[in-house]
Amino acid sequence: MTITFKKIDSSNYKKCSLLKVNDNQNDFVAPNWYSVLEAVYEENEKHPFAIYHDEEMVGFLMYSYYPADEEYDKDSWWMERFMIAKDFQGKGYGKASLKKFIEDFQQDYPKEALRTSAVKDNHVAITLYEHCGFNRTGEFVEGEAVLLLEG
Repeated sequence: MTITFKKIDSSNYKKCSLLKVNDNQNDFVAPNWYSVLEAVYEENEKHPFAIYHDEEMVGFLMYSYYPADEEYDKDSWWMERFMIAKDFQGKGYGKASLKKFIEDFQQDYPKEALRTSAVKDNHVAITLYEHCGFNRTGEFVEGEAVLLLEG
């Protein structure tokens, strides 16, 4: 399966903003249009990407960098958003995309840890993250379970 990531820009932001998850997953991930707005207007370094299988957009991913603050005493990288559109779920795109992203991230930032979070009831996402090397930290942020992939 050939997975690629393309930076969100003027050529693909509209299509990306229309990608949706299943109705029962709406509480698990922010809408893509909101994430794109965050990337444009928030101060932290955010990297939004469309996920493609060949030339078909199948999902969205955004990773971000946060400098140390009162919550975390050291700088941290986060995979803040990860979604596969409802029409493409259950076909292996999620696992393939996550593995490809981790591989690319570790190549670009070989010594950096990567965090993500998931709604505690989102067992599918948590299982996927754990299968790809993330471990639960026991921490929660905004009510979501934090998972860590060591650098």
